[in-house]
Amino acid sequence: MQAPAVTIRQAREEDVAAIVALLAADDIGGHGDTTDEAARADYLDAFCTLQQTPRETLYVAECEGEIVGTFQTLLTTTLSGRGGTSMIVEAVQTRSDMRGRGVGGQMIGFCLEEARRLGLRQVQLTSNAARTDAHRFYERLGFAKSHFGFKYKLK
Repeated sequence: MQAPAVTIRQAREEDVAAIVALLAADDIGGHGDTTDEAARADYLDAFCTLQQTPRETLYVAECEGEIVGTFQTLLTTTLSGRGGTSMIVEAVQTRSDMRGRGVGGQMIGFCLEEARRLGLRQVQLTSNAARTDAHRFYERLGFAKSHFGFKYKLK
């Protein structure tokens, strides 16, 4: 099956509801995302913070005028790696009816090309341990398992 024509662009405020719907539909992530109108202000505040943070970017993938995927990137420079800058890819979501059709590959391909264009050292991401299909997907794209991740929940 041929991959659909996807446009990847920076998210706009009017995209927030569609992005939240993608995140809220995630049964595995356990992030507590919701489309409840009472949470809208929280999401808009987060969006405004992202817009004001120059090294973080929220993206959407559009197909035929509909948002079918989202991801976020963060550029981080560390002293390790001789001061190299890496791209961290976060919150990758593809709408459930579009999975397996190449949308995720186009989103990650976009990240890799952007990282090459910027001369970055590497692209890294984490994936929930329960997402075995996603792990196979990332490995097919050339990512290698290299670290264990740990989280300390405060809220």
